[in-house]
This record gives sequence, C-alpha cells and structure tokens, in this order.
Amino acid sequence: MAQISQPVGLDQDFRKSASRITTNAFDHRALIRAAAVLVGLLTIGFGGVLAQSPAENARTPEPHRPGAPQFDVVSIKPSAPNQDGTLFQYFPDRTSFRGAAVRMVLQTVFGVDDDHIIGAPSWVNTNRYDIEAKVSPEDAPRLDKLNGDERRAMLIPLLTERFHLKYHHEMREQSMYALTIAKGGPRLTRGEPDPPPGWKPSKDTPPQQEHYKIVTVPGHIDADSIPMGVLADQLSRLHALGRSVVDKTGLTGNYNFSLKWTADNDPFPGLRRMLREADGLDSRPTDDAGLPLFTALREQLGLNLEPLKGQGDVIVIDHIDPPSPN
Repeated sequence: MAQISQPVGLDQDFRKSASRITTNAFDHRALIRAAAVLVGLLTIGFGGVLAQSPAENARTPEPHRPGAPQFDVVSIKPSAPNQDGTLFQYFPDRTSFRGAAVRMVLQTVFGVDDDHIIGAPSWVNTNRYDIEAKVSPEDAPRLDKLNGDERRAMLIPLLTERFHLKYHHEMREQSMYALTIAKGGPRLTRGEPDPPPGWKPSKDTPPQQEHYKIVTVPGHIDADSIPMGVLADQLSRLHALGRSVVDKTGLTGNYNFSLKWTADNDPFPGLRRMLREADGLDSRPTDDAGLPLFTALREQLGLNLEPLKGQGDVIVIDHIDPPSPN
C-alpha cells in the first residue's frame, strides 16, 4: 500500500532527492518518497496484494479505483547492457522504471516481496527493461491524486496486455520470521504520534528533520516515528533473510531507532554512502558494524527474529511472455 510522491528528475538534485529510499508509514501505512532502488538493494512495495480471482484474470483487469485514468502511451525497451541500477519513480503524469528486471516489476505492482511470487520463468530475473507509462495531459491531475495502491493497479493492464500475464492467488505454507521482543525488553524511543488524515511532509523540510520515515540501505535502517509493522516490512525485503517477517511484538505506536549491522551482500557500497550522506547519516564505520543482523536487532533494538511457519497469500504466475519492445 505504497504511494510515491512527486520526485525531482535526474538532474542536479538527484543526489539529494531521487536517490533517497524513504518510507513514510502513514498514507495507507507506507509512502515511499522519491525512491531510487538498485537491483539487490531493496524492493519497493508495501502492504497487501491487489486481489483478483482466477476468473477475473481471464480478462484485462480494471484499475482498483473506478474511473481512474488509463495510460495513454506505454514505451517498453530493453535496458542498456551496461546499466547496473534500477530506478522506479512516480511522476505527476507517468510511472517510470529504468533497468528493471521483470521480477522487480511484478513485486512492485503486486506490493509483495520475492517469496510471494511463485512459478515465474527464469528470464524474469535477467531480462531488464525501461518502461514509461504516461497518461494524457488532461488525465495528469487525476493521476497525481491517486494513492499508491491505485497507481500500482493501473500497471496490471500493462502487464496483461504487453507481457500476456496470467496469474492467480493461492494460500501456501511458508517459512517466515516473527519479529518479537527480546529478553530484557525493547530498546526503542517513542516517536511522534500519528499525523492527522491527509498529512504530507512539507517540501521545504530538510531530510534530517522529517518524521514518519524510514531509510533502508544495506547494513543500516534509520527510522523516525515508525510503527513496528513497517520495520517488519523492511526486514522482509532484505534479500539475505529470504523470508517474510511478521510483526509479533505487540508494540503499538511509533518509534525512533537506528539499526546497524554488517550486510552480507552490498554490491553498491558507493551508492550506500551516497544515500546515507543524502539523508545526513554518518557514513563512517561504527562499533556496531561487524554485527550480524540477528545480533544487531537483539543488542541495539531489543528485538528478536524467530522462525515461524504460516499461511501466506502468494501470486502464482501461470503465464508471462517477454514484451514486444517499442
């Protein structure tokens, strides 16, 4: 249930705005602002899967919101072979992917992590595309008012029409982790209370002073006024865990915290430094670097990850084809 606010273009402000992975948890629990995501770093998309029955999947699905605008022009082209990053952005008049593997597009559209997409062919992991989906000028004001769920729903017809996607839902038993309170209790600081309905951060607010955000890069999660469910969401998207994380702490309200550990796989150390500096985070090593994630959670936040078996709603890919580029 993510909404991405209007980012700046890839200009001189990219370092300060478009490169920050920032999640605000209070527009349907997650607002990703100006999100730039690299392959293997973080998967965008929070909240529930957009529901569609197998019978409904036989036809092109309608947008989640009746009367929502339709994409007027869609461009799909293979990414440049030397492009090593993935950028996903919402603009007032369009949705854009750059260098995106099709699996990442599926995860984004359905708002799930990797282990909730089953049966996709291997090429979805390697074939990468630049996708521009744009509405007509008269529809741009309506598009800009949609929330994240509604904007993601608009991408389902794109997948069914251009990729011939067919899918269905299944409930399957999955290995998960439960986020629980460790012995000795949580080590968290209370954050700001929930903002009023319709709240949005001021564009003039410096990143260091923003509330209701969580910045996630390999080896570091920094949060301001975030509920535990959003932390579980972020942990679910760490590829090193390989499992979904479910909040079982019982903690209510919002918290401030900083979690630092040694990332098992950090293919973009330069980007991590850039992201941290853009948000005013200290990029120098600390005594906490060198801790495994499980240990860092327990010692720094007073939380545990415990193995758990549970039923999860997964997306089963029945059919998908490479698109015809245009």
